[in-house]
Amino acid sequence: MNKVEEYKFGSIKIAGRYYTSDIIVTREKLYPNWWRREGHSLYLDDLKDVLERDIRVLVVGSGFYGQMKPDSKLQEQLSKRGVKLIVMPTKLAVNKYNTLIEKGEKVAGAFHLTC
Repeated sequence: MNKVEEYKFGSIKIAGRYYTSDIIVTREKLYPNWWRREGHSLYLDDLKDVLERDIRVLVVGSGFYGQMKPDSKLQEQLSKRGVKLIVMPTKLAVNKYNTLIEKGEKVAGAFHLTC
């Protein structure tokens, strides 16, 4: 199970390893070096790898200061796929992701580590 062990500005620790670039994580898989077509915007296309997995909740860490914003259509697009979207600053998002994964939810976390 891939729980987040630690988060601080610019760094996240998962399964004993530190990552210093944005990352997507599920119970079974990590997607390090996550890039989006626009750095502080989030579109459905930016999530294509993780959406191929069986998830029901996507927790988005919008950055230490919450600077990354989802596209206005993203919530509706995810809802049509049966995925609930939760967006909050990364520190709070990490806690939410860990809580949901401990409860056995089919959850993914997409974490912007800076701004």
